[in-house]
Amino acid sequence: MPPKTPAAAKKDANSNLPPALSAVLAQIQKEFGEGAIMRLGTEGAVARIPAISTSALTLDIALGIGGVPRGRIIEIFGPESSGKTTLVLHIIAEAQKNGGMCAFIDTEHALDPHYAQKIGVDIDNLLVSQPDSGEEALTIADQLIRSNALDVIVVDSVAALAPRAELEGQIGDSHVGLQARLMSQAMRKMTGILDKSKTCCIFTNQIREKIGVMFGNPETTPGGRALKFYSSVRLDIRRIAAIKAGDGKVVGNRTRVKVVKNKVAPPFTEAEFDILYAEGISKEGAVIDAANDLGLLDKRGTWLSYDGQQIGQGRDAARENLRNDPALFAKIRDAVIAKHAEAGVKPTAKEKAAAKAEE
Repeated sequence: MPPKTPAAAKKDANSNLPPALSAVLAQIQKEFGEGAIMRLGTEGAVARIPAISTSALTLDIALGIGGVPRGRIIEIFGPESSGKTTLVLHIIAEAQKNGGMCAFIDTEHALDPHYAQKIGVDIDNLLVSQPDSGEEALTIADQLIRSNALDVIVVDSVAALAPRAELEGQIGDSHVGLQARLMSQAMRKMTGILDKSKTCCIFTNQIREKIGVMFGNPETTPGGRALKFYSSVRLDIRRIAAIKAGDGKVVGNRTRVKVVKNKVAPPFTEAEFDILYAEGISKEGAVIDAANDLGLLDKRGTWLSYDGQQIGQGRDAARENLRNDPALFAKIRDAVIAKHAEAGVKPTAKEKAAAKAEE
């Protein structure tokens, strides 16, 4: 029996609906276009959310879908020098490796192209804007998203989005709620087009403290509540320890990220990884941590080994050896991913049908 055409399948699906509802659905489809309204289980309505890796395997696992989701708003916030810009530059580098186009809106006017290049960003193919006001920054972001040509757009940072009225006024003038209204309007405009363009829109943000808070967490983020509501993922990034070389020189930071909000996977997960000053996020260190958490590494004394093969004496030596042995690094990384895939999302009906057809 030949497979049904999409039109025939749709007709069968609507045959058990009340006539009045079928007529309304047909009118909506005619007026607003195909797919304006559909059953939740319809092919195309339920699909795995595509993601872009963060370069840190531990964080990709914590996010639940292998990275930051496309077509969504993401907020990354934390104290100064905690690794916010480093993390977004790694996301840009990963998107570029897959042929994606990215944009960086530098409202802080502090982007270091040499550091970005060390991380792996192709600066020749990175669009950069340093706008004069918050309105200009968000208008540029909105127009870039509507082009449907970008994979990642970064606004660094929300705290530096100064409204035009504030820039034209005097220092000391009060502009209550101006930045919050600006962000609220921008979020309403962006959220719909992001889903259609599949652009990953990342906002970095700083930390402020509420005055007079006696109990609970006094920390908050500037820009009002709109970004908190519209973000599908919110990441709290903190520096927790210094990484020192053998001579005592500080060469990096141990970083912890908490997923404080996640609409695409279970929230409240945590991940730790190393940020080295010379190269950014240590991919090898993240793989070692992830493999160790799953029990894939054998530890005898200070020696670490995988599948009977010694990796190194101590974590730092193992990290360096994996950097010099890409084949072993890929083998351990793939084993970690496969282990997590065993307990991952169940295949959809479409994927089950495709697998059955191949058999």
